[in-house]
Amino acid sequence: MNWFKMLYTLFGGLGLFVFGITSFSESLQSMGSNIIKKAIKLATDKPILAVLTGLTITSIIQSSSVTTVMLVSFVNAGLMSLTQAIGAILGANIGTTITGWIIAINVGKYGLLLIALGIFPMIFARSNRWKTIGKCIFSLGLIFFGLELMGMAFKPLRNNDSFLKYLVIFSADNIPSVLACVMIGCGLTMIIQSSSAMLGITISLAVTGIISFQTAVALVLGENIGTTITALLASINTNTAGRRAARAHACFNVLGVFTMVLIFRFYIPFIEWLIGGAADYTLANGSKPNIAAHIAASHTVFNVSATILFLPFVKHLAKFVTWITPEPEQKEINKLKFIGEVDNMSPELAIIEAKQEMFKMSKIVDKTLMLTREYMTEDKPDNKKADEVKKHEGITDNIQKEITLFLHKVMEASLNPEQTKMVNTVLRTSDELESVGDYCESLIDYRKRLFEIIDKFTPESIMILSEYLEDVHAFYRESLTVLDNPGFSLKKHRSRYSELGNKADKIREIHLEHIKNGKYDPLSGLTFSDIMVALRRIKNHSLNIAEALTGGKALN
Repeated sequence: MNWFKMLYTLFGGLGLFVFGITSFSESLQSMGSNIIKKAIKLATDKPILAVLTGLTITSIIQSSSVTTVMLVSFVNAGLMSLTQAIGAILGANIGTTITGWIIAINVGKYGLLLIALGIFPMIFARSNRWKTIGKCIFSLGLIFFGLELMGMAFKPLRNNDSFLKYLVIFSADNIPSVLACVMIGCGLTMIIQSSSAMLGITISLAVTGIISFQTAVALVLGENIGTTITALLASINTNTAGRRAARAHACFNVLGVFTMVLIFRFYIPFIEWLIGGAADYTLANGSKPNIAAHIAASHTVFNVSATILFLPFVKHLAKFVTWITPEPEQKEINKLKFIGEVDNMSPELAIIEAKQEMFKMSKIVDKTLMLTREYMTEDKPDNKKADEVKKHEGITDNIQKEITLFLHKVMEASLNPEQTKMVNTVLRTSDELESVGDYCESLIDYRKRLFEIIDKFTPESIMILSEYLEDVHAFYRESLTVLDNPGFSLKKHRSRYSELGNKADKIREIHLEHIKNGKYDPLSGLTFSDIMVALRRIKNHSLNIAEALTGGKALN
């Protein structure tokens, strides 16, 4: 037996399989990006809708680990509640079972044919759509060819007596043996950090006749626990909410597997009855033609059953992980804390996450403008509101920096034109939002200066500034309705921008007249001018936000 040849064939096939799964995932995401966006919006506090969200996203991504990491990140950033995330995680566990069915399709011998069919449109097609379709076919070919190579590597083990004697320990014919298989599946998946890769190895071992059906099912159960390690590791640098979401995923999978182990001896014959045909039926060459579909079915039935069983207890699970993960004494601020490396998520998902954080940032800026308006109309300084504005400005600075660093890493990947356009939109919009926050802080400082010279500054002038700030704030809010308002007109918005500019000119003329008549001293006059300049800048940045979000939308 040539161990060296077996090992390099095994790892070569595994490499092709993992690369194929990754490429297949990226091409599906590119084609289904709009579906992913709609699925994220679908997530609500209703558990069933949250489950459908996780199911839809993972069906497209073909990786429950990536989906779960993304959900943990959303919870960490305050974009999704813990209950929503738990429901979506349950759906992700169901969605990832589709990978098993893809693997179970007995077309391994056609892997090279699919590679040949996919490579030409992927390289030579001019249309991005056909390039993506070609990449999808090419990736499927890599998956099947990788499985074929792994199967070839495992075949010699069928005649190795020492290996078969060792394998008897993991026959999964009693509870200790089942637990041993679960631990092996869990441990290997934690090392590889890909349940899809471990599932491919398990099916290859089973199809070549090395392990029995019940052993394969026990390994798959362990893989369901092992896959939670990715989110748990990713949650180390998140806030309390993010850690709770990751632990909820682990608790759900551990409880589900523990329940299945208790009824394991009934579960195996149930799958045999459900699919039909003996899973361990063996051909003359030692292969098992039925076992792949049986393994895929066991994976699906387990996750669907566990979801149905635990769905009514989502809120209880949320309370439990909240109890085991208490809040620290110092209250945490929800902010963007991108977890893991960019390499662990596809460009499409990374852009969606950054876009969600951008909209969260816009809400913080909106609150900052509201506090600034209130501070401007006070009769005396409100230090609490002033501190709040400065605090929010610091948060927006941090978020804008993290978005920029994150998206610059994303741009190192191969992006299609639409993804490149969206990255530029998010970068520009977050930069404009951060600038609005900066000018709010400046307005607070200017107003503090006016409090010191209030006896030389009329209440009428303060009211004029407050009213204009209210108009600018309304203009800012209108700029953010671009994506949610089908009737938004950039032409009308620019017209409103010009009206605000004309209004500012009139205010400036009145102000110059007051200075000429000696109504203001030089310091108060300078302060008034500084305030108007800041308000004009906020107005300008608000228009830039609308233009960035329209992405060069034609005037109407």
